[in-house]
Amino acid sequence: MNEAIGTARQIGVGTSPKLKVRFAPAWLSFLPGIRDDYWVIELDEHYQLVAISEPKREYLWVLSRTPSITPAAYAELLGKLQRKGFDVRQLELTRQD
Repeated sequence: MNEAIGTARQIGVGTSPKLKVRFAPAWLSFLPGIRDDYWVIELDEHYQLVAISEPKREYLWVLSRTPSITPAAYAELLGKLQRKGFDVRQLELTRQD
């Protein structure tokens, strides 16, 4: 299992979907290029599921506020992502214990 711990800050206006994320320790924050761009590309109406990608659309993550989600909610999110041109077959589910 892999784990990544990052710190994000929103870029732009309060409704902006753009984030700058740093995975390096805070003491390295002075280095240029230490933060990467990530965008919220889909958010369900109840703020329980979110899809995150980056400008080149090479990576895609689905995050949930809870360890389990309903199959219907997940299917709805996947449908929206497919309509946006993402290959959701590449997503890997993480086992939640």
